[in-house]
Amino acid sequence: MFEGISEKLNSTLKKIRGYGKLSESNIQDALREVRLSLLEADVNFKVVKDFVDSVRGRALGHEVIESLSPGQQFIKIVYEELVRTLGEKSSELDLKATPPIGIMLAGLQGSGKTTTAAKLAKYLKQNKRNPYLVPADIYRPAAVEQLRVLAEQIEVGVYDTEPGKDPVEICKDAMSAAVYGGYDVVIMDTAGRLHIDEELMNELRMIKAEINPHEILLVVDAMTGQDAVNVSNSFNEALDIDGVILTKMDGDARGGAALSIKAVTGKPIKFFGIGEKLDALEVFHPERIASRILGMGDVLTFIEKAQTAFEEKQAEEMAKKLLKKEFSLEDFREAMVAMRKMGSLESTVEMIPGMKQVTKNPKALEVAEKEIKKTIAMINSMTREERKNHTILNGSRRRRIAKGSGTKVEDVNRMIKNYVQMRDMMKNMGKMGKLAKRMMKFM
Repeated sequence: MFEGISEKLNSTLKKIRGYGKLSESNIQDALREVRLSLLEADVNFKVVKDFVDSVRGRALGHEVIESLSPGQQFIKIVYEELVRTLGEKSSELDLKATPPIGIMLAGLQGSGKTTTAAKLAKYLKQNKRNPYLVPADIYRPAAVEQLRVLAEQIEVGVYDTEPGKDPVEICKDAMSAAVYGGYDVVIMDTAGRLHIDEELMNELRMIKAEINPHEILLVVDAMTGQDAVNVSNSFNEALDIDGVILTKMDGDARGGAALSIKAVTGKPIKFFGIGEKLDALEVFHPERIASRILGMGDVLTFIEKAQTAFEEKQAEEMAKKLLKKEFSLEDFREAMVAMRKMGSLESTVEMIPGMKQVTKNPKALEVAEKEIKKTIAMINSMTREERKNHTILNGSRRRRIAKGSGTKVEDVNRMIKNYVQMRDMMKNMGKMGKLAKRMMKFM
């Protein structure tokens, strides 16, 4: 995500960071490279011009030229202008209305609208809401069945769309059904087309007029770059949308759509999709995205993902066990499973400041992914007694574990060694923490 723009921008900013003093000349040189980086990333031309002009205006002022670390000050300005371009602050769903709250999803065919409807329902369910999915796309073959299957997977309600029924009537009846069913948010998956046409827009206008949805969200494919921006503009002019959900962001190395949509349409990006899994939907935080682009990581999202993967009570128990040296192989396995729930190793690692470079070595990441899978398989092949007490793992037991997990004895030995080292290291960290607390009492 943003790999192309991130590499080029960071290369330019690295040069700036190395300058002891900044002059009008080297600022202009840097901005020329920034401008080129943004254009190559398929960012809208007017957005690029406004961005560069804003950075130039601030960079040539006293806050940079006369600062003690002008390079760092320049980077700070680039970061702040990136945040402004992306939308300044996150704009989550407005759910402050009398239920059932109608959310209408619109977009072209192939943008991932139906899957996004299910992802949004799962997100709402995790946030203590009771969502209701409405299959209103009667034109695309199997669209109704697809949403029904997805609803079953995430265990949320779905409206039983009758064949041949008009989409406007479907949405109208679904809102009534939601009242009787006790659902508080109704997500309507409307029809799309391969291109924008008057027939599509008229149908969407009719649904809007009849239902008066609380929010209209446009689903667009980030990988289409400037087309995504043009589509957003057209839908906004026709429907006055409330926000955008960008899909397939994990496949968009350039990032032109994300950097252009808010500035061009005036409407915020509310969510973005980063994979096929139904939990692969994230709230769009401009400051966090700007941080990722500049290689500063995204610690807050990392923490949120970790909190989702580990239940609070489970995390507390694990921490206590680590400090007391009671962290068993069973706990080690649970930690590995939870880590995999957070997503791919690549997407997780790049959120940690200074670790983005690691993602450029696909082989190393692939090896790490395999090691996690092997570790889980080896611990799964152990008895409950062995997982609780690794000291009983003699030669014959290790051979049995290797055979049962499809690994080698050397793999089992290495895994046990890594586990013991990690446990001892965490135990020592705990001691250091306690020692520091004691020292503070005397200061």
